[in-house]
Amino acid sequence: MKIAYARVSTADQSLDSQLDALEKFGFDRIYTEKASGAKDDRPELAKALDMLREGDTFIVYKLDRLARSTLKLIETLDSLKKKGVEFVSLSDNIDTSTAAGKAMFGMMAVFAEFEKSIIHERTVAGLEAARARGRKGGRPMTDKKKLDKAIKLHESEEFTVSQIEEMTGVSRGSLYRAINRLKTSKESN
Repeated sequence: MKIAYARVSTADQSLDSQLDALEKFGFDRIYTEKASGAKDDRPELAKALDMLREGDTFIVYKLDRLARSTLKLIETLDSLKKKGVEFVSLSDNIDTSTAAGKAMFGMMAVFAEFEKSIIHERTVAGLEAARARGRKGGRPMTDKKKLDKAIKLHESEEFTVSQIEEMTGVSRGSLYRAINRLKTSKESN
């Protein structure tokens, strides 16, 4: 089955040029969407990707219709490859059912890995520079007295977690993490 996907970023943009090119190529089913490429929550893209089965072909007009970052693009294309799905980008002349398309995909994967490594190196360097200046980073610790109070309230079983959050200012996640740490330490003793 050939499944196509077309997207524009805003409601006032037109899908016409993408639809014309996709129709000329041919498809069995199409999913269209008017949503920013920066959003990870694109329901029509999710439906299209979910429909794909081994041996299918996924078609887009251009790579940037699928993802905004190289890393996200490679993740998506890699998941297609694992499913046994071929990929075609009409404007970029990529067709993974051909040797040239597979080679192009491989080069893109190398560049995405390179980009990921550079981002990691920059992050590590930034954290080291911040530490050298006395900044610690990360989320601030939850106030121990408030956390102890929240745990006691939870153990009393008189209040809901929402009420405990409201009374102490301790978030649900912090409370559950503290309770799990207590359970783990009791079990190991």
